Amino acid sequence: MPELLWPSERYKDSFLNAAREAQEAGSGLGDTLALNLPAVTADFAAYLSSLRQYEPGQPLPEGYVHSETLWLVEGGEYLGRVNLRHTLNARLREFGGHIGYEIQPSARGRGYATQALHLALERARDLGLERVLLTCDVVNLGSRRVIEKGGGVLEGEFTVPGHTEPIRRYWIPL
Repeated sequence: MPELLWPSERYKDSFLNAAREAQEAGSGLGDTLALNLPAVTADFAAYLSSLRQYEPGQPLPEGYVHSETLWLVEGGEYLGRVNLRHTLNARLREFGGHIGYEIQPSARGRGYATQALHLALERARDLGLERVLLTCDVVNLGSRRVIEKGGGVLEGEFTVPGHTEPIRRYWIPL
């Protein structure tokens, strides 16, 4: 059964393979696609540390909120990740929301995104959030299905300056 875990050196090879796969497919979150794999491979500990830079207790750069990155892992294999933002600022309220998730291309279509969202919602409840916002591109039918299956209530469809596709905003009560 997949679980959300803190990023760890234990999953280095699996994570790097998944990141290469996403880059080769041109499919993933912007930060995965922009990931400097040679640098991450050379100093994986520094990369893991960078994933923790926005956690509570860390000083935040202006415009950032506390958040955490968790990896979806099953049987020792990295499958994807969840970014969980503890609060929203004006930009995240417009685009991004509380939860973002990514499943590596070869693991898609097997229910992992639904499981990742379910686990992220449990974590959000543990943090005391009463409801969470998720956004997705209107054309991203897979993500729309995951969010709706997770209890997402559509707020509406919107255009966001600087983003090429219209988006949908969903709220999930916890």
